[in-house]
Amino acid sequence: MFSIDFDSDLIVDVKLVDIDLLKPHEKIIEKKKTSLAKFIKSYDNYYIISSIVCCYKSMLIIDGHHRYFALKDLGFKKAPVTLVDYSKKSIRTGTKNPLPKEHIIEIGISDNLMEPKSTEHRVFCSKSNEWQPIILLSSMFKIKTNEIKI
Repeated sequence: MFSIDFDSDLIVDVKLVDIDLLKPHEKIIEKKKTSLAKFIKSYDNYYIISSIVCCYKSMLIIDGHHRYFALKDLGFKKAPVTLVDYSKKSIRTGTKNPLPKEHIIEIGISDNLMEPKSTEHRVFCSKSNEWQPIILLSSMFKIKTNEIKI
């Protein structure tokens, strides 16, 4: 169950994915990533985390760059991911000056990252008839913190 109504075929899968397959397109705010990593590490056995939203074809990270980099820094080999069909018109890349999705994918593939928060991905909610933050498509995952070796 999700807190918004969206196209039923938008989410392709929800699973753990090899973290090295994911492709960021934005830089992060280092302080935010460090704080998140410390917070995750502070839990003795496990932590509940929102999945990273990714394009199922390109593995581009759409939402969750700080989660991705924090998990990577902590040595996680797999990351919780919600795979979506990024080509759907019910996902947009910004409100004022949206970037073409193909351009964002090219940036993710090239490793030439954009500045933090350059995109504002949103998903259309058919119930409210409004665009909502795409993190609302995330699923919650339990990750084991007692296996962190750093």
